Order: sequence, then C-alpha cells, then structure tokens
Amino acid sequence: MSVAEEFATVDAVLASGAETRGVDAFALAVIKAERQIRKLFTHLIFQYPAFSSGDVRALRESLAENRGVYFEGLLAGFDALYPRSVRELVGPEHQRLEDRLKEAIDHRNKIFHGQLTKPSLSREDLLAYVADIRAWCCALADSALAEIGYDGFARNSFRKSAIPDIWKSFRMQLSSVEDYAKFIREHMQRSNKPLQRAAPSQPERRR
Repeated sequence: MSVAEEFATVDAVLASGAETRGVDAFALAVIKAERQIRKLFTHLIFQYPAFSSGDVRALRESLAENRGVYFEGLLAGFDALYPRSVRELVGPEHQRLEDRLKEAIDHRNKIFHGQLTKPSLSREDLLAYVADIRAWCCALADSALAEIGYDGFARNSFRKSAIPDIWKSFRMQLSSVEDYAKFIREHMQRSNKPLQRAAPSQPERRR
C-alpha cells in the first residue's frame, strides 16, 4: 500500500460531488496521518530482538490500553527511539506542515464532538488542510522508506526490517513487553493537565 493508494479514498471522496466532501475528506486525511505515525512507531518497536510474532497481541494491547497517548505522544515516542527525528525526516517544510496537522487534529476533534471550530472553516479551508496533510505524509513516507524500509502505509507494521540489526542504532533498548509499557508511560503519555476552555466561536460556513 503506497501513499497514493492510501489517499485514493480521499480522492474518491473529493471527486464525489457530495455536499459534505470537504469535511469528509478532511476527517479521513487526518485519520490517515495519525495511523501512519502510529504504524511507523510500532514498526520500530517490533525491531527489537525480544519481540516476535507471538508478542504482537501484547504489544498492540499495551498501546491500546493507554488512553493517554495521542498524535503528539506518537511523535515523541518515535523521536525517543530513532536517531533521526520526525522533523528531520519530513525535512524543510516540517514545522509548517506539522503545525497545520496539529491544527487539523484540533478542528477534527471539535467537529467529531459537534462543536464549532474557530475560525469557522469553509470547504476551501478544509481542502487546503487535506493538501498539507498529504504533503506531510508523503515527505515522511519517502524518508522513512529510505531509512527504515517502511513508509507507515504498507499493511502489517509488525514485521522485521530488511535492514540488519537496525535496532542497535536506537536511542534506547527494550527487552520485554513490560519495558514497552513503561516506555509508553514515560515518553508518550499525555499529562493530565486541565484543558483551557475555548472561547465561543461564530457559526460555521458550509463545508
């Protein structure tokens, strides 16, 4: 599964002519970016020699059971393990694209919970987010494929890399599922700080 194949569903929505194609494509693009970084992270984890196919279920559960891990936590987890950061892999456009992606996630969360976004987003605004999200995913996929042999979109992230002993270059070493669960808590889990209540926003324009 390539980036183009992964985003084919987004393109199909955009070409549908549906009144909601802007918000539908936007939400789908955000989901794909979140899934890409999650799969890249779990792919790195699976490279440790302590883990084999028999550990996949436990590894999945360790991440799924921690409800304090979000997009920024997955970025932090990747950066805590791999010698080169996501910033370096994405390249010169990283800061702008990551800022846009984080904004998009915030907007998506509000839309999913029936809240108004601020500022109100038009269809054109949403499609601009889709373009930037796709650019972030493409840049990360190209570099990750060259560096670790996996782009975050191919099926089954729990596979061993073709790069011999890639795990030896990681910033820290894990030797058990317990180590992995501890790593998640210490490096990826969001702190329980109270969230600042957003100010009321204006009614949205049609998306």
